[in-house]
Amino acid sequence: MRLVEVRFFPDSVFVSPLTFHQLIRGNFVRVEKRRKSRAPLLWSCPQKKGVCLRVYTTKPKKPNSAIRKVAKVYLSNKKNAIVYIPGQGHNLQQHSVVLVRGGRVKDLPGVKYKAIRGIYDFHAKESFDRKARRSKFSIKMEKKQ
Repeated sequence: MRLVEVRFFPDSVFVSPLTFHQLIRGNFVRVEKRRKSRAPLLWSCPQKKGVCLRVYTTKPKKPNSAIRKVAKVYLSNKKNAIVYIPGQGHNLQQHSVVLVRGGRVKDLPGVKYKAIRGIYDFHAKESFDRKARRSKFSIKMEKKQ
């Protein structure tokens, strides 16, 4: 926690760091900084429902090379978000309904959300049999015979 001086102006609060002499005089107020949300469009909810407006591919930032699948999604709170489509292969197209969670993709600028597989129109089935990280992709465990 930092010590800061708070000055009130007609329409806002101006917070500045204290000087040495202000600290000695003792006219300061303790102000806690509010933490910024990492997924602001979800409005403090764990997930939001949305409709795909556009499904397309994009390339990652400099050292990496790939073709990443993303979608522009219109969320239920009337906000647009760019959402990463995880896994191999997908069935999403325009007007598909998806459930969106927080979680940024480090090498795609502006992508702070991921679609959840296996819910609404986004099928869990991938182009291969997944053995690891099944819970992230809604894959049931194979039955042993």
